[in-house]
Amino acid sequence: MVTDSDPRSTGRFLAGFALLSLAAVAAGCTVAAAHGVPAGSWARNLAAWGVGGVAAWAIARAPRLSGILWIAPAALAATLLNPGQEGVHRWIDLGPLHVNAAAALLPAAVVALATLADRRWSWMVAAGMLALTVLQPDASQAAALGAGMVVVLASLRAPALVRAGGAAAIVLAVAAACTRPDPLAPVPEVEGAVALAWRLSPVAAAVAVALLAATALFPLRLAGRSPPFTPALALAACCAVQALAPAFGAFPVPLVGVGMSPVLGFWLGAGALAAARRSDPAACS
Repeated sequence: MVTDSDPRSTGRFLAGFALLSLAAVAAGCTVAAAHGVPAGSWARNLAAWGVGGVAAWAIARAPRLSGILWIAPAALAATLLNPGQEGVHRWIDLGPLHVNAAAALLPAAVVALATLADRRWSWMVAAGMLALTVLQPDASQAAALGAGMVVVLASLRAPALVRAGGAAAIVLAVAAACTRPDPLAPVPEVEGAVALAWRLSPVAAAVAVALLAATALFPLRLAGRSPPFTPALALAACCAVQALAPAFGAFPVPLVGVGMSPVLGFWLGAGALAAARRSDPAACS
């Protein structure tokens, strides 16, 4: 019998994720090109997809994910040291690249948190990451991280009062991020990618949204049944909130919108999930 931790199973998961995410990215690139967005902008999404895929396959073979929980907050903290844009600090400059640290690293960090949820220090690190997204500010990434944290928190064998209190603190932090001013003007091919697709054709918009939704929820493929695999649920919650956020404000549309960081982030999250599933003893029972 092939179990969820069998390499063939996680390999099929990554292959399916590759096809869906590439289709979503390609749909976004097609829409951007049709509206005259320079190829130098949207082609970076395709390059990020390729780089992210290679990185995900490497991460899928990692024996431990604890390092991600240290890299992610360090990168988020580094954004506060970079010159901001109108008081907003979300990016790290890597040569010619402008990387949104939260979008690139938080999906994988959510998976790492889920695998290390029984370690008290992991929650301290997660709380620090959430605080940093509030300081940046980045409401969509704070909400995505918060959603993943709540899912992991709900799975813990802890008193109901502790879980409820933790969830309330997370919701308050996300609310604080949402109420902080964000003076940056939206960019049509980034935050308004779905609207651009609609202007091209309602069918194009429907296809783009469907592909984005399918990719965001694809981690549920490794969720299993009873009990469900918490890292898969947490990653799906994180990605789904990122995908839904543009419906509620001027937030970047992952994969379909122009922007390398969410493409990398979805891929790194998928790789981390594959690694977590391969190393989970319960998957073989």
